Amino acid sequence: MDTKTAATEAKVTIATIRSWARNGVITATKQAGRWVIDAGSLAHRLAIAALKAARRTPKAIALTVENLTAIGGRLWEKNGMRRVYINDWTRYLPLEIEQYKTGNISWAAWNGEEIANRQALLLLGSLDKVWFDTADGKLHARLGSSESRVATRSEVFATVNAGIRAAVAAL
Repeated sequence: MDTKTAATEAKVTIATIRSWARNGVITATKQAGRWVIDAGSLAHRLAIAALKAARRTPKAIALTVENLTAIGGRLWEKNGMRRVYINDWTRYLPLEIEQYKTGNISWAAWNGEEIANRQALLLLGSLDKVWFDTADGKLHARLGSSESRVATRSEVFATVNAGIRAAVAAL
């Protein structure tokens, strides 16, 4: 096929088709000073571009009872309310801790940077509960009584929210 037909099919300019031909992106030969494009090669190139575009488009993440229980949530139903509690919400934090045998924190890091043990304890106390309410389809949290200098309670909840969504997306 000629460059004009290839450009129309690929929805790009003729100059782009010529550039692809020169750089070997598509298989093409020159005959009488004009590019002749291999249709199969162009179709392959367009398929690759479509796959890359699909990867760049973020998937809509549906938080459902099934998805959240699959990542470790616990379903709770009472008086017409239906929730999924995420009891181990701390695993979605970028918090690393080491503990003594007594349970006290001996070392802590937030996002790879060492922090004071007290700040780690405050981070762990910044949220009390995290749950998904089926009535409104949103994640909720009851804020704890402590707030760290490292991250506010809202930032901790936003991090947990993003972590839960990432875990559901990985299913």
